[in-house]
Amino acid sequence: MTRIFSGVKPTGHLTLGNYLGAMRRWAETDQHRADALFCVVDLHALTVDRDPARVRRLSRQAATLLLAVGLDPERCTLFAQSHVDEHTRLAYLMECTASDGEMRRMIQYKEKAAREQARGGSVRLSLLTYPALMAADVLAYGTDEVPVGEDQAQHMELARDLAVRFNQRYGMTFVVPRATLPAVAARVMDLQEPTSKMGKSHVRTAGIVYLLDEPEAVRKKVSRAVTDAGRDVVYDRAERPGVANLLDVLAACTGGDPEALAGDYASYGALKKDTAEAVVELLRPVRERHAELAADPGYVDAVLRSGAERARGMARPRVDAAYQAVGLMPAG
Repeated sequence: MTRIFSGVKPTGHLTLGNYLGAMRRWAETDQHRADALFCVVDLHALTVDRDPARVRRLSRQAATLLLAVGLDPERCTLFAQSHVDEHTRLAYLMECTASDGEMRRMIQYKEKAAREQARGGSVRLSLLTYPALMAADVLAYGTDEVPVGEDQAQHMELARDLAVRFNQRYGMTFVVPRATLPAVAARVMDLQEPTSKMGKSHVRTAGIVYLLDEPEAVRKKVSRAVTDAGRDVVYDRAERPGVANLLDVLAACTGGDPEALAGDYASYGALKKDTAEAVVELLRPVRERHAELAADPGYVDAVLRSGAERARGMARPRVDAAYQAVGLMPAG
């Protein structure tokens, strides 16, 4: 059976973009068609300075939301990255396989390092090396497919390169994974900055719809979404990014086609109203289920504990084999 791996980083409250771009497909499709592992990649949250209590709180919230959107621990493996030591064990071997130049060419590193420096902060070494940890996340499990957004495609190419290079140097050890991109709403954009991705860690939040936003908050954010010059509703990502983003969101919520939907609207106001209501209805069951799960933290803990045990059993033999392949002595 095909094995897939993907995860969410607890660097902020999860958004509509996270749901439409990835989480919904994990719940509706991926966990049913494959041996699926889904991970709260909490170690990745430490590449910049963060409040420990916030990291812990957002990690639990992310795990709870993954269950709330429909991940079933009887069908998939759900766990926290830091609960499985094999991730960090293998990450060092990936650092030893990668080159400094490869790491520094990563677009996300350049962008995030520039932001940290602009704020007057220092850049943590882990910000440079975390693609090696991401590669370890994937390769430890013999992953065939990794459902990712467009912003992670470069990191996945690096993971593939590292797997091939390791296999060539030390013998066949890793499956070479492939990235899979969702066809619709792969990248939901910020409602106030429609040329930028709807990111959960942005400072300005007026254009971000969070999964736990109250209905009125959703309506307000969508009603204030930036559109474009002109009045006609046209789907054109390049020239009319604001309207195109609304149409993409509406299409993803309703199962429609964004270009076809454009023909149904004569005004931006009507489009915003329908988009807002579609988002509210899409998120209603997620919010309700999250409230139920949050009231039973012991259940969430048990799911994560069981998932980590299962994940550890899958990863350890391959990581042990990689250690032996590079010449390290077995622990006994």
